[in-house]
Amino acid sequence: MKAEKPKTYSCEACDFSSTRSTSLAVHVRTHTGERPYHCDVCGRSFAQNSVLKSHLLTHTDARPFSCEACPASFSRKQYLTVHVRTHTGEKLYSCDVCGCRFAQKQYVRVHMRTHTGETPFSCDVCGSSFAAKSRLHRHMQTHTGTKPYSCDVCASAFAQKVHLHAHLRTHTKEKPYHCQICASAFANNSALTSHIKTHAGVKPFICDVCDATFARKEALTIHKRTHTGERPYTCNVCGSSFAQKQYLRVHGRIHSGEKPYQCRLCDSAFSVNSRLKRHMQMHAGHKPFSCGVCASSFSQKEHLRKHMRTHGGEKDESQTEQ
Repeated sequence: MKAEKPKTYSCEACDFSSTRSTSLAVHVRTHTGERPYHCDVCGRSFAQNSVLKSHLLTHTDARPFSCEACPASFSRKQYLTVHVRTHTGEKLYSCDVCGCRFAQKQYVRVHMRTHTGETPFSCDVCGSSFAAKSRLHRHMQTHTGTKPYSCDVCASAFAQKVHLHAHLRTHTKEKPYHCQICASAFANNSALTSHIKTHAGVKPFICDVCDATFARKEALTIHKRTHTGERPYTCNVCGSSFAQKQYLRVHGRIHSGEKPYQCRLCDSAFSVNSRLKRHMQMHAGHKPFSCGVCASSFSQKEHLRKHMRTHGGEKDESQTEQ
């Protein structure tokens, strides 16, 4: 006698099917948004009872799932699984557009918005919108002005701990994020992600004024300010305005006196990294800028310009760099 073929339960909204009616019922909630299981502590709701049970552990000190490689422990097994990938470097999920790889599937979903331009999370205060909810939360702190994380080296303070960690690398010069295609290294993962796109050649964001293309929507936004003249970032001390937030941050060091980039060979310190690099050429004895009139050479272009005046004014320096 042939065994009866198990009954299949199919979703009317997509191709999902299962031999268990309970699995179908849980799946259907991904379409309806229904979350019938509620946390009595914080009010959050969930589509599955098992997820609620795991969530309740976050309100206790219970972290039964421990990492074998480091002291970290977690309330849910799936959190441990994801964490372990930080040790193994495993990245199972990849972007179909540019090839970037990620340790979690949800990161791919958020990353795809850099290609589509989708920013579904909006600020109720100023209207700014973001691709990820976490970025909206970080942005909201710019309205409250809360900066609980302070640098022990300088006077800088930050709204988030991750920003403090990134800032500390300006003091340590640590660059833990490495490009697997070339030898470039970066202080933060976002800089590495942007860099990788330069290898992929994917530039889906196009300027409607001059046809320039960009890998990231933010880069296009900044570029457009070269056409509009917009400078939305203003110094609270002197009123100077800038097209990019990073320029305002560097400018602020004029008022604060902060010089986070320090020379390892002498006591000199600088407000921007580019000035430190120019300074290091002095120690190395590297003098790539040569005078076309006499045999003098200089480590910095501006020193050559000053020197040229001794010959009777500004000269064309296009041929003077060796």
